[in-house]
Amino acid sequence: MAVTIAPNQAIEVEMTEFLVIDREGNSHEVEGAEGASFMEAIRDAGIDEMLALCGGCLSCATCHVYVEEAAIGRLPAMSAEEDDLLDGSDHRTLLSRLACQIFLSAELSGLRIALAPED
Repeated sequence: MAVTIAPNQAIEVEMTEFLVIDREGNSHEVEGAEGASFMEAIRDAGIDEMLALCGGCLSCATCHVYVEEAAIGRLPAMSAEEDDLLDGSDHRTLLSRLACQIFLSAELSGLRIALAPED
């Protein structure tokens, strides 16, 4: 995808596609610019169940998602702050992550994530 930033200038933006399962079990194919967070891409796709109340500042856990088990090893390590926020969720599992802390990249293309229930 090319983005024009000035007359006669364009930059290529690499896009990453992934699959989101909403709380009703519906699948959504989502695409976002590499480097953006999964949270941003999900909200930009109009999936309103992604509350993300803090806007990605790592001060809430309303972007809690479950990542497919096969992909856990491809994700960056969880920070202590993310771990602490997830500890406050009644729905935390070994597959839990905050979507604001995972960033789109070619390595994560095709990832399947499910929105966790609201706390």
